[in-house]
Amino acid sequence: PFVTVFMYLNEVEDLRTRKDLAMIIEEMLKQRIQGVKNEKGVYITPAFPKLIYVLQPDNITPGSEYYYLTELAARCTAHRMVPDYISEKSMLNLKIDKNGDGHCYPCMGCRSFLTPYVTPSGKPKYYGRFNQGVVTINLVDAACSSNGDMEAFWNILDERLELCYKALMIRHNRLKGTPSDVAPILWQDGALARLKKGETIDKLLYGGYSTISLGYAGLCECVRRMTGVDHTKPEGTKFGLEVMQHLNDACAKWRAETNIDFSLYGTPMESTTYKFAKKLQERFGIIPGVTDASYITNSYHVNVKEEINAFDKLTFESQFQRLSPGGAISYVEVPNMENNIPAVMALLTHIYDSIMYAELNTKSDYCQECGYTGEIQIVEDENHKLIWECPNCHNHNQETMNVARRTCGYIGTQFWNQGRTQEIKDRVLHL
Repeated sequence: PFVTVFMYLNEVEDLRTRKDLAMIIEEMLKQRIQGVKNEKGVYITPAFPKLIYVLQPDNITPGSEYYYLTELAARCTAHRMVPDYISEKSMLNLKIDKNGDGHCYPCMGCRSFLTPYVTPSGKPKYYGRFNQGVVTINLVDAACSSNGDMEAFWNILDERLELCYKALMIRHNRLKGTPSDVAPILWQDGALARLKKGETIDKLLYGGYSTISLGYAGLCECVRRMTGVDHTKPEGTKFGLEVMQHLNDACAKWRAETNIDFSLYGTPMESTTYKFAKKLQERFGIIPGVTDASYITNSYHVNVKEEINAFDKLTFESQFQRLSPGGAISYVEVPNMENNIPAVMALLTHIYDSIMYAELNTKSDYCQECGYTGEIQIVEDENHKLIWECPNCHNHNQETMNVARRTCGYIGTQFWNQGRTQEIKDRVLHL
């Protein structure tokens, strides 16, 4: 099942209970390091449950009480790609200072976040909340439609945002009037609420109890089309941040008008990246650096081909992550790190100090034909189609190989369309 396990020691104040929680976290990490058996009885990397581990003062500093857990988490990441990491320091700065309770509760699942919510009684609420849906704007299309004219771009962007708003309100209005009886476990028995039988969920759709998300994609290519440079260059960074702020301003305007908690969300785009890219090429042809790939770059990320080291990438992307309160995640692509845990620990320290939510992408594949473990390669066949190939026995049968790759927050194990496969193939190492 699609579920996230959130590992946060500061969630409990009682020291005895915290030690119990640490034991549970330790066992969960050990089980994930072991993996799950495939058809051949070989332990491989599973996609779920997703694991998220919170970095905090008593587990990130050498010699601290729970530092051993972070070292175990680092070994797990090096072998199985999880857990992902939340910085309590950054989360407190960005999310919870409004509540003032001194704890980090991001109300999240996978890579989405719910903004802070305080009940009418004045208590912050962290569990049982939900999202009403997402509509994603293709920033590259807005840039290409403007033909590089800045005034036209902002006008077109506002037109597209209005369209997104209408689509989001369709989602919202579709939920209105839903009786709690349609899903008693969710709405009556406490999973999301404790409503009465026959009561509608309407009151949960307003006031911040739930959110509704404006997704976005392709900031990198949008900036390239409008400024002629990557968003990692000063001129591009300035424009990229202006676009992100504009999207946030739109959410704030809608929120004030409707009392619905609109928030900006970095869409994962597992398969939509290919659909968006194909439509861009149909509409605008091939524009070098903008529409010349079979994918567009996720959310605010640095383009997968751009050479940048892991520490600089996380620091750079943190400024955009702050402007994506409805959900965001940054990653670094790394080689096999199982024999270099100190480097993983150095990255975790940097994550704690510099960015709210990040992950490390490694490779942990298995060929059932020959028993090869390592990285299954992506190659072109005689028809120029991208296929997966075992580098040891040249097996091409996807039914007899286990491949795990992360696609912007999610670990996929079921293979991908040609656009996402090309994006995976194009990734450069950051470490």
